[in-house]
Amino acid sequence: MSEHHVALFDASVGDTPAERNFRRELDASVTAFKVSESDFPGWPGADGSWPYDAVVVSGSQTAVYDREPWMETLAELVRDLHELGVPMLGVCWGHQFLAQSLGGCVAAMDAYELGYRRIERYDDSPLFAGLPGEFVAFETHSDEVLRLPPGAVELAGNETSCQAFSLGPTFGVQFHPEYDLETAREVIEGKREEGVSDATVDAALAEATPERHAESEAAKRVFENFLAVAEHGPTATTAD
Repeated sequence: MSEHHVALFDASVGDTPAERNFRRELDASVTAFKVSESDFPGWPGADGSWPYDAVVVSGSQTAVYDREPWMETLAELVRDLHELGVPMLGVCWGHQFLAQSLGGCVAAMDAYELGYRRIERYDDSPLFAGLPGEFVAFETHSDEVLRLPPGAVELAGNETSCQAFSLGPTFGVQFHPEYDLETAREVIEGKREEGVSDATVDAALAEATPERHAESEAAKRVFENFLAVAEHGPTATTAD
């Protein structure tokens, strides 16, 4: 395990595998905060000091535009951390939340993007070092980042939506590199209760095989790359 100390902002609601999945994939000391239950770390000190080297923001069953009280608090915190140059990585909901909190726009899509999808890199960002120009990752979302924050760079996408961005040391990825196959299958099956058609769910389940999941393993590289960025410590952002 590396010497990085990462604050995991777990935005998932209820008992979920989010913390377990991120702890497995992050080669770091991880302190988890259940932010959806208003469990937050202390604010940075007046001198900018903060005990964590980086932040990861998880997915959630909520929508970022729901504007729950805990979301307002979280938005204030991530804006402060961004200004201090603390590296942050948002995953799925976290990707959308960071984009919205820093001045972007998130809105509902016409349908779910569900299952293993191909993603194209648009930029030679260090976040995707070692990954091919196209790669496979697991997707489960019905909202998307429509407009990036001022100064942000779109790093990857597909025919459905923006799949990754950067703004200084803040990054977001729409896909789920932390999922194992068990989580992917559970999430797909759970979409029936959310009104996703049986045909869509059945098709995604049929594709959720060990072989197909193995194709998505390369996407986990973003965690190693993000921690490499975090190793350089807080840096001044270039955003206005």
